[in-house]
Formats: sequence, C-alpha cells, structure tokens
Amino acid sequence: GALIIEAREEQFGSNSHTSGKIITKDIFEIKYGKIEARIKVPLGQGIWPAFWMLGENIDQVSWPYCGEIDVMEHINNEMSIHGTAHWHNGGHVFNGNSSVVNPTNYQVYSIEWNSDEIRWFLNGNQYHYLSIANNTQSTDEFHLPFYLILNLAVGGNWPGYPDATTSFPAQLEIDY
Repeated sequence: GALIIEAREEQFGSNSHTSGKIITKDIFEIKYGKIEARIKVPLGQGIWPAFWMLGENIDQVSWPYCGEIDVMEHINNEMSIHGTAHWHNGGHVFNGNSSVVNPTNYQVYSIEWNSDEIRWFLNGNQYHYLSIANNTQSTDEFHLPFYLILNLAVGGNWPGYPDATTSFPAQLEIDY
C-alpha cells in the first residue's frame, strides 16, 4: 500500500484542521545524492503538500541559514508543481521553477545533488538547475547534511486558507 498523510476538518485546540508530517531529523540525514519519492497529491484551496529538506543544523543557525530544498511543493488546485532552494545571502533568497503535471496521479519527484549542483526532476525529466559550485551565491548551506520531510499543510501565506470549495479529508499518498 501507500503511506497516507491525511488532513481533516476538525477542531484541535484553536485549530480548525489537523494533518501531519514525517521528518527524519536526528534519525537520517544526507549530504549529496539522489532523493526521490513517488507521490500523489490532493487538490483544494489551502492544501499545501510537500516533499522537502532542511539543513540538519537548523537548531543552531535557524532558517534560512540552514538551507531548504523543496523537492516538490504543490498548492491549491494548480496543475503544476514547484521545486525550489532557499538560503541566506544577505537575507532570504530562493531559486526555483515549476513544471506542468497532473499531481493527482502518481508522479516521481526527485533531485540529484552533488558538490556542484542541485537538479530537479519530474518523472526523470529535468526542469530546474541550481549551481552551488564553490559556494556561488553564498550557497555554503548546501554542502552540509539535510533531513527529509513529507507533509500535508493546511493554509499558510502562499496557498491561502481552505474555503467552502475545499474537500476534506484530503490525502497525500506516498508510494515510496
């Protein structure tokens, strides 16, 4: 079967929705390599599934100094996904791109990361590239270990918040 992360419309404390995330912090970190998952995402206003990574030193240096690599993010009802890197270079900076896809079907999202570059792929086709060779653009964050995150967020500044058109429960399905 698949791993299911489910968002529900239910009261929990002061929150009107519940969901979850899986993180490998303090369990598994990686520096360089191929990171890949086969995922099917839900659609809906305010729904924000993601497969991403943070620098394992976040507790010591904070974000964005630790770096962030978004292997895949999706928002709302878009028929596209986003791959982005975030870091600090005199302030928060980011570099990313999107690719058209039907995210409600299983798709393979991956990055290939080495000491020179990070490359983003959708079903084996590269759609974005970032040079990190010689710490260009102050990208030294990307030469340290990162941990993995899979989550299904509800609401936020980028997607906005659920409305009457949003269907719950919403399910993020991870095959591998």
